[in-house]
Amino acid sequence: MTAQPIADSFHCFLPTRKMVDDIYKQAKVKLEPVPLYAFRDSALIFWHHQLIIEGQRKGRKGLIAGIKKDLVISEKITRDAKPDREAIYGWHQLNGKPIQPLYTGHINWWVDYSHGIRLVYRKIKVNRHWMDYTEVLQHPVYKALLCDEVFCDFYRY
Repeated sequence: MTAQPIADSFHCFLPTRKMVDDIYKQAKVKLEPVPLYAFRDSALIFWHHQLIIEGQRKGRKGLIAGIKKDLVISEKITRDAKPDREAIYGWHQLNGKPIQPLYTGHINWWVDYSHGIRLVYRKIKVNRHWMDYTEVLQHPVYKALLCDEVFCDFYRY
């Protein structure tokens, strides 16, 4: 409920599952996930987890991945029988496998320390032409660049 207005304010969108996998493959800095188990929605645990991430990162620069489950856009949102869901995915281990499969079990206001928000600029250059990400996801060929689901028709929360 908060991520979408923030993304909109920066002219961005939230990634798809495929994009999260592609980002992980291209990341320069890959960190081992560190699950925590108590007080998962407390500000203290959010801060504690951030300190763990920064300790692992050791100041390394570049695209970072493996640190959080990404909030993603997914066809599962529009096809889930339960209303007002959020989709999360990722938290890749160093072997490249995600801890969190694509999941829509949380209500859309749920948040905990393990959820991350990755913003992607909504204009994408495809074959030397700028397109809005919604146009790419609607295109019969180009949608495969961003989405690996059958339907790529959920664009925003």
